[in-house]
Amino acid sequence: MPTEHNQIDVGVIGVGSMGQHHARVYNELPEANLVGLFDADDERAAEVAADHGVSALPLDELLENVDAVSIVVPTEYHYDLATQCLDANVGILIEKPVLEDLDQSADLRSRVEHANVPAQVGHIERFNPAVTQLEEIVDDLSIVSIRSQRLGPEPERTIEDSAVLDLMIHDIDVVLSVLGQTPIRVQSAGVDENRHASALLEFEDNVMASLTASRKTQQKVRTLEITAEECFIELDYIDQSLEIHRSSIPEYIEENGDVRFKHESIVERPTIRNAEPLRRELESFVETVSGNGIPDVTVEDGINALEVAEAIETTALNERERMVSADD
Repeated sequence: MPTEHNQIDVGVIGVGSMGQHHARVYNELPEANLVGLFDADDERAAEVAADHGVSALPLDELLENVDAVSIVVPTEYHYDLATQCLDANVGILIEKPVLEDLDQSADLRSRVEHANVPAQVGHIERFNPAVTQLEEIVDDLSIVSIRSQRLGPEPERTIEDSAVLDLMIHDIDVVLSVLGQTPIRVQSAGVDENRHASALLEFEDNVMASLTASRKTQQKVRTLEITAEECFIELDYIDQSLEIHRSSIPEYIEENGDVRFKHESIVERPTIRNAEPLRRELESFVETVSGNGIPDVTVEDGINALEVAEAIETTALNERERMVSADD
């Protein structure tokens, strides 16, 4: 439990390309005491541990000595590690997607409900300062539609998950959080085993969301747009910026005997203090564990996002197979 210096003892399970950054941030947080790391690759674990002046420990020993851990491993191992940590009374932050198999969701829900420690899911864009600012605005809006694009070239490292489960799921989570509901209908299409995919989600009250994710695009794009009765909002995840477009009152202007129509757009650019989303995410997690509170992104949130992502994934693959069969 938290130390006399109001720190909690933390560890990281999995120190690959993302896990190493969890270790770095924990080591920088005054509220956290990074105790050690575990990775299936002993050499990798020792290397990252040495970088931060901590120990590479066997998993059982790590769990005996920490209050909380980040689970940053391939999705197929999430369930087993999450249950092992909860059984050891260790708080968890599980990277997205929360699970590989939705059949495991009921059991994980039950385990989290009966656990004495918090369980958070790593939907990092919730902690992007632009998204935080957006959530303060949307409650006063009558949203008509949301459009997201999360595009980029193929990464150098191997990623087993499709663009839907690896990329689009970020935007699914943000959309569900902004609207506070799950879709009533899902349509989708994809190519190259959903390495490029688009989805159309329909919600109650005549609200829709259009999402595209791709690893086939030679430009990195991370944007979200909201069309509302009151305004049009553009969010850039990379720049951590917001632009709010509002129309002025239309009027006719007489100038030098000529009459012209004027209808300008007023653009508001809220001041946003840029920050590293991962740092904000882990600060929130550490605070939640320290106070045994409710995480900002719950396991239920993670399961809801995964259910929508799986529906998009399945629908797109089925539609592609149907089209190929029709061509044959």
